[in-house]
Amino acid sequence: MQRIPQPIPYQGSKRNIAQQIMIAFPKQFGSLIEPFAGSAALSVATAYYRKANQFYLNDLNKPLMDLLDKIVNQPAQIANAYEDLWNAQSGRERAFYDFIRDEFNKTHHPDYLLYLLARCVKASVRYNAEGAFNQSPDNRRKGRRPTSMRQEIFAVSNLLQNRTTFASHDYKDTLNVISQSDLIYMDPPYQGTSQSKDPRYYSGIDVDELIDFLVELNKRQVLFLLSYDGRTGEKTYGTMLPTHLKLKRFEICAGRSSQATLLGSQSKTYESLYLSPALVCRLRANNTFSTTSAVLNKPSRDTQPVQLELGIG
Repeated sequence: MQRIPQPIPYQGSKRNIAQQIMIAFPKQFGSLIEPFAGSAALSVATAYYRKANQFYLNDLNKPLMDLLDKIVNQPAQIANAYEDLWNAQSGRERAFYDFIRDEFNKTHHPDYLLYLLARCVKASVRYNAEGAFNQSPDNRRKGRRPTSMRQEIFAVSNLLQNRTTFASHDYKDTLNVISQSDLIYMDPPYQGTSQSKDPRYYSGIDVDELIDFLVELNKRQVLFLLSYDGRTGEKTYGTMLPTHLKLKRFEICAGRSSQATLLGSQSKTYESLYLSPALVCRLRANNTFSTTSAVLNKPSRDTQPVQLELGIG
C-alpha cells in the first residue's frame, strides 16, 4: 500500500481506509465535497490517486480549516513556524506545550494548532465546555521532526493548491454549493460520540437533522458516501440509518483500535460506509457496481467484511 502524505495527525482520520472508500467512487464526477472535512485525509488521497481535480473542504472547526488553508496555500510559512516552535520547546517541553495551548486558545493561530496536534496524546483533539483546546501532551515524544513535517506539508500543498476551496460553516450550508455532478463524502461524529458536551469534538450534530439533510440530498439525486456508525467486537457505535433513506451499506475493516491494543484485545474495528441511491445507480449504469461490491466484500488477512443491503435490490 502506498503511503499518502498527511502533516496533520488526527484521531479518527480516514487515511488508513481511504483506498477502500475510493473503491466506491464513480469513474467521473465534478468536485469532491467534504462537509465534515477534519484533516481532509480522503481529499488528499483522492488527489494523490488523481480521482478528482477540484475539492471543497468544510468543517465547523475553523482553526482546523485555517490550518489546512495555510498548509495548502502557504506551505513554507507554516513549515517555518512549526520548526521555530519545535526548536523553542527544547529542554522545557511540558511547560512550553502548556504555554502554546494557552496562546492558541487566545489567538487560534494555525501554527500553534499544528504544534499541539503533533504533540498531544494519541493525536486526539479535546475541547472543554467553553470550546477551548484542553488535551494534554504526550510527554514521551516531542512531535514530528521539522524536516519530516516540512516534507508532508509540501507534499499536500502540491496535491491541493489551486484546486481547493476552504469553508467553515454548518454542514447543511453546503447544499448551496452542491451540484448533481459533484461527489459528497461525509464523516460526521458517530452516534454516541456526537453530543455537544462530548470533549472529543468541536461540536456535536443532531441525528434527526443529519437524516433530514440526507433526505434532501436524495431528493436532489446527489452522489454521496457516508461513514457513520461502526463496531469494535461486540460493541456498536450508534444504530444503522433508517431504511427509508434507501442507502447501500458496507462494512470496512479499519484494523485493530488503539484502545483495544492497549487493553490486549484482538477485536477489530469496522466502519459502515453508506452509498446513496444516486451513486449506486451511477455505478450500475457504468457497470462497475458489481465490481465495487465484490472488492468491498473481499476477505482480507485480518477479517471477513460483511455487506448489508438496505432498501435496494
